[in-house]
Amino acid sequence: MTQVVFLLAPGVILLDLAGPAQVFSTAATAGATYHLSYVAEQQRIPSGQGLPLEASLDWPQLGRDDLIVVPGWRSPLEAGSGAFGETTLQRLRDHHTAGGTVASVCSGAFALGRAGLLDGRRCTTHHDIQQELQRRYPRAAVAPDVLFTQDGGVMTSAGIASGIDMALHLLASRHGPAVAAQVARDMVVFARRNGEAPQLSALLRYRSHVDDLVHRVQDVIDEQFDRELPLTNLAEIARSSPRTLTRAFTRATGLTPLRYQQSLRRERAEHLIAHGATAEAAAREVGFEDGRMLRRLRQNLPSPRA
Repeated sequence: MTQVVFLLAPGVILLDLAGPAQVFSTAATAGATYHLSYVAEQQRIPSGQGLPLEASLDWPQLGRDDLIVVPGWRSPLEAGSGAFGETTLQRLRDHHTAGGTVASVCSGAFALGRAGLLDGRRCTTHHDIQQELQRRYPRAAVAPDVLFTQDGGVMTSAGIASGIDMALHLLASRHGPAVAAQVARDMVVFARRNGEAPQLSALLRYRSHVDDLVHRVQDVIDEQFDRELPLTNLAEIARSSPRTLTRAFTRATGLTPLRYQQSLRRERAEHLIAHGATAEAAAREVGFEDGRMLRRLRQNLPSPRA
């Protein structure tokens, strides 16, 4: 069971909180094992939109696979706003030091900055307060015009709806593209990403088009990327010829169906390798007979940052 703890400040922005919470809650109904908790330094939390919220004063026991999310709050430029106490900031530092992930939405990045987690790291926040974040934390590398960043176990997002993007990316990296695709569909989210954002999920990087035929085929590849998917079978699903499908798919995504599938396989394998799997084991996990094809893909496919 993966714990997702939302740390709430007075004036919390409802969408900063509700967007990522809905992503992980929907993932739980889809079979992923997530448990959501809401903690704060006071039990009753007024939201920025006037709706009062109830939070726990007690933190659950956390492990390295668990996640802390700090949603943003109103008036981040006012003195004392979002001013968590040292005990709370130490919890953020301790979780990160233990190998856990700490994430922020919008002005939640200021809490990560106070905890020292942005020093030397690429980060972002809402465009209205990026300069202030850089001024207060000069050792941070604040990136403009991106939806989210990930650097050394610290994730930050631009705020408001981009918290959903960040949460979907986390699902894709932890569970593969099929789970994230299902959650995006269930939430009726148009799955796309800013091309400037780093470490993008291939699931969403190639979804910024409006071709329904190609989306249907991508849905199949997303869910079965680790299996053999002959072009003729995909064409039958699309009710088109292989040649017509390839042309439409390439026009919409810039890749052939095979190259798209290979991109998903490589991305998933990279995640497994980063978490301790050998290249051979990762290759077999994503559907290759051995590591040779994976090695070729890692050398030849466009970088996830491209």
